[in-house]
Amino acid sequence: MKHAPLSVEWIREAGFEELLRHADERFGVRFDPVTIGGSTLEVLQFADLEEYIDRLAEATREEQRLELPFWAKIWPTSILLSHSLLKMTPDPSREMLEIGAGIGLCGLFAAKHGFKVTISDNEPEALLFAQIGILRNNLQDRADIALVDFTKDRMERRFPLLIGSEVLYRETDYRPLIKFLQHHIEPSSDAAVMLAKDYKLGAKKFFKLAEPEFSWQQKTLGYRERSGREEQGEERHLCTIYTLKPKKCSA
Repeated sequence: MKHAPLSVEWIREAGFEELLRHADERFGVRFDPVTIGGSTLEVLQFADLEEYIDRLAEATREEQRLELPFWAKIWPTSILLSHSLLKMTPDPSREMLEIGAGIGLCGLFAAKHGFKVTISDNEPEALLFAQIGILRNNLQDRADIALVDFTKDRMERRFPLLIGSEVLYRETDYRPLIKFLQHHIEPSSDAAVMLAKDYKLGAKKFFKLAEPEFSWQQKTLGYRERSGREEQGEERHLCTIYTLKPKKCSA
């Protein structure tokens, strides 16, 4: 299952049909409608994720680590963060950066709502899905993609709003993530970072490290997801959304 590395330049410049054909040949894909807060987007998904993982496992040698495509999953926290963004008043003159975006669900909904968004991830395959989502939903005037690893990369600009869903699951990322946020948040009183995580995930160390640079507020949101099988009933998802404000800012 070896494939040539994807170029983000090619992803950004290629047409919709070419991108979709490439994604289907490589992964097997379909569009799923996702509705949040009365707004609906067509989101690219694996047609059969289990089958793809089986093929991936067969092609992975024993001494190699199996790299699962976690970037392709629609996480419940992304749905709840998107819901919060849809309640905000967008300002197209102030650009938002989504970090660790995966397929970019939050960024796509923010762009549909009226924000100007850069959707970033360190996996070119994730940006392939995000770009197809941008084109499928006619969001190319308000959304762009960028290859960014927030643990080591730096961009050449700052943003008034940074968002991230499930970027706090790995403790080794905490220090570089805080440095990234410091480097890229605008030093203004209305600038903010919004981070969403599963309610059960502990991240006390992150906030201890962040305390010298950021103040924050938090809120817990939840929703019930009805399974397609009656015997499984409803599953409740809870997440915590933190809004961080830089302590050092200009008026």
